[in-house]
Amino acid sequence: MMEAAAASTEIWVLGWSVVFLIVHILVQALSLDLSGDFTIRYLLGPRDEQRAPKSVVSGRLLRSLHNMLETYPAFVALALALAVTGKTGGLGAIGAATWLQARVVYTVLYVAGVPVLRTLVWFVSIIALVLMVVRLMA
Repeated sequence: MMEAAAASTEIWVLGWSVVFLIVHILVQALSLDLSGDFTIRYLLGPRDEQRAPKSVVSGRLLRSLHNMLETYPAFVALALALAVTGKTGGLGAIGAATWLQARVVYTVLYVAGVPVLRTLVWFVSIIALVLMVVRLMA
């Protein structure tokens, strides 16, 4: 049973979601450094003084990262719950894959400044979580 859960689409997508999260964090952090908005001293320090990035792209990367972190705990919990309960596959797998794809597309659209389509893609990611809940509760 555990081998099946470990090989499930939900766990595979969970792994790739961590890769995406790490890349998103690193790109966002690098954008702060490259934009020149903050000194290296500020970036390496405790950041007691809150500063907002002046760079449009840095700001968008930061906001899109915060947006992802709002739903990421639910995604992780659902992916793990589906694997632990043996309810992998079907709507759960579709929801997991769709959530990750929607989050990647959302980030690209957000950074590019695309307003309405970005919001529609966000809704797709929420619907994907609902699919995972439906599979878990079935």
